[in-house]
This record gives sequence, structure tokens and C-alpha cells, in this order.
Amino acid sequence: MLNSSKRKRLIGLVLVFFVCMVTVSTPFQCYASFPSELRLFSGQGKQLQLAMPVSAQLTVQDPDIVKVNGVADHSFRLNLKDPISLEPTQSGVTEMKLKLFGAIPLKTVKVNVVPELKVYPGGQTIGVKIKSAGILVVGHHLVTVAQDQKLSPGEEAKIQVGDLITKINGKPSNDVSKVADIVNEAGQAKKPLDLTITRNNESVQIKLHPAYDVVDKAYRLGLYIRDSAAGVGTLTFYAPDQKVYGALGHVITDMDTQTPIVVGDGQIYHSNVTSISKSQHGEPGEKRAIIFKDSKVLGTIERNTSFGIFGRMTEQPGNGLFKEPLPVAFSEEVKEGPAQIYTVVEGQKVEKFDIQITHVSKQDYPATKGMVIKITDPKLIEKTGGIVQGMSGSPIIQNGKVIGAVTHVFVNDPTSGYGCFIEWMLQDSGIVLPKREQGELKAS
Repeated sequence: MLNSSKRKRLIGLVLVFFVCMVTVSTPFQCYASFPSELRLFSGQGKQLQLAMPVSAQLTVQDPDIVKVNGVADHSFRLNLKDPISLEPTQSGVTEMKLKLFGAIPLKTVKVNVVPELKVYPGGQTIGVKIKSAGILVVGHHLVTVAQDQKLSPGEEAKIQVGDLITKINGKPSNDVSKVADIVNEAGQAKKPLDLTITRNNESVQIKLHPAYDVVDKAYRLGLYIRDSAAGVGTLTFYAPDQKVYGALGHVITDMDTQTPIVVGDGQIYHSNVTSISKSQHGEPGEKRAIIFKDSKVLGTIERNTSFGIFGRMTEQPGNGLFKEPLPVAFSEEVKEGPAQIYTVVEGQKVEKFDIQITHVSKQDYPATKGMVIKITDPKLIEKTGGIVQGMSGSPIIQNGKVIGAVTHVFVNDPTSGYGCFIEWMLQDSGIVLPKREQGELKAS
């Protein structure tokens, strides 16, 4: 009985050892990481590895879309111990099937080939001037309606901080300077204002009775309002074929309400970095920059999303380091390891700095925290202390491809921060790419 128990234990240990050996073996790891779907740009090759010392039959549904090992045949044999080289030749969707010894199904891979896409990496510091698509409510204030009485008409009308007033008396309104006259006119006529408000993406109608301020001798709404914002960031890319750009890598929010600004219109300009406030532990630094009065408008602002600002740009902006555009990478191509960022730390000169990508998230859907990066370039650390405000949007390059942009700094470690994938920024700029959804490739 004892011998039987020992024998079972021994067999169990041998099986565990065998399983462990198999799972850490190169063929198993290659098989586990072998994709079931691939997205490729035409003109950009890809190598796959199974590292198995066996032969297999490969069948390509449409060999006109992708060549395998330089062969454009429908079906042929190959040795799995050697790398499998894919060469996309035209756009389209096809399927590859691998069968061991020509009979045992091993892998099926869906391949989606899309037209080649190249962009100019940015790095230039830009000035941003954005006007909202309405008048933003950023606070309430009390109106002195009598010697011993104060009230806020806006607050009593249930207007909330973060509300966007898009119409006043049925007319579009996005200019704060015109509000005072409209309010006084309504107050003198003893009529309420009919406000159309956007709140949580829904339209709300509110009547607001202006109150007469006995101190200021004018009618007031009891609201603090704003219609524009300005700041500094970094250009990420310019797509010459589509004439669009992307910048910042994160949404622009109102400084008081922290709500995203809905774009009415806006422009980006060349900006000149005058000084750097270095980042320190617990205290992010910032770029200090100015926009010259005669600064050229580089582009329009049409969208403000979680991944930055986007709009039209008719030509490549000056001061860039690239005379030719670079290919872009899908998110699944990004790997942990060395990369570079391009940014300005003085004047308008774009420079290259070394970083390390320390973590990459698998993302089938848009999300802002795609990778964790660490500044390793001693020159940049000496100059800035790491990542500073205004550096967001700096393009990240890996293996000759644009892979993403710097987005946020870690407050407790300013040499590290987050980056987003270029794929999501391109999507928000209006450039359509195929999506990965629940294991299936779907054209968007």
C-alpha cells in the first residue's frame, strides 16, 4: 500500500516536471504567442516563429494578398523550425492554415492587409487656442439685490457647474462678451432668458430671470462663465495624405470644472520654449513657452478627445527632424524595450531622447494608458528632471515606426509616465484602421 502511494506521488512529480519543461520550452512559448489574427500594412513585412522541428502544410486562402517565404502559391510545405516570413502585396483579408504533416490542424491565422500609412512625427511645441461650442458655466456668484439680500439667479434656476449654454433665446451663443448686453436687455424688459443647455450629452431647457445688482447697477445671472482656453503642448504627427494632425495625447479640460471642452473652433500655432521648470518627486515641472504675435497658424482644431486635439493641417510644420514620413505601428507591434521620444526643451529645436518602454498593455479597444515609459536619456533628465507638463503629445518612435505619444507623468517618479498608442490617435483624427474585436478582425 505504501509502495503504491509512493509510486503515485512519483508519477505525479514526473508529470508536473514534464508539464513545466514543456511550458518553458521555446516551441511551446512560440506556439502560445503565435497570433490567431494579424493586421499588416502593405509594404511592411512580418516574421512569425514556431520553432518546431517538424514540417507542415500551409494553405493561403488568397495568395495575391500575402506572400509567405517569398512564395505566392495557394498551398505548399514548409519547415516550422525556420521563421515564417509574410510579405503583404495588396489590401484585403485572407486566411492562412497550418497543418502538421499535412493532416493535423495546428493554427489558423486571419490576415487583414491595409494600405500603407506613413506620417511625419512631430515633437514641435505648439500653442493651443480653443473656443468652446458654447458658454461654459464654471461657477456661481451672489448678486446683491438689496442692502441685506444676496442671491444667485443661476443657482436658483438649477444651472450646474459644467453646463454648456449653447443657445440664448433660441440663438446660438458662444461669445461671453455679448452676454452682458443680452442679460441687461432681458432684465429691463422683465423677461426671462430661455437657455438651451448641454448637460451630460443631453439638451436641457431652462428659464433664467436676471437679477438687478444694486451695487454694480446692472442685471446679472449669478454665474461665472467662460468661452475659451489656451495652453501649450506638443505636436504628435502630421499625416500628409489626409492633411490631418494629432497632438497632446490627452483631452483638454476646463481648469475650474475639469470637464472636457466641446470644440467650437480653434487653432494651433508655433510656440517658443523660453524655460523649463524641472520635475521633482511629487511636483511635476512644466515647459514655459510663448506664442509670438506673428506666429503662423499651423492648423485648425476640430475635435478634443481623450487622446488629444485633432484637425486640419495643410502642410508639414517647420523645425521637424524628418524629411520623409515614417510608417506607423499597430498596438500589437509595440514591445517592451528601448525607444525614443522627440520633443523641444529649448526654443523651437526638436531633439531626440532615449526612453525605455517598461510595460505594454494589450488593448483591443481605445484606452489612454497603453504603455508605461521611463526616461533614460541623461541629457533630458538633467534638463527637465523627466517628463514635464507641455511634453504631452511628444511622439514615441520604436524600430523606425511611430508607435504612440507621451501622455502623463507619474507624480512620484517624474522620469516615468504613460503613453498612448498611435493607433487610437489616428482613429480620432479620422483615419480609419481595421479593428481587433473579440478575436475577430473587423473593418471599421
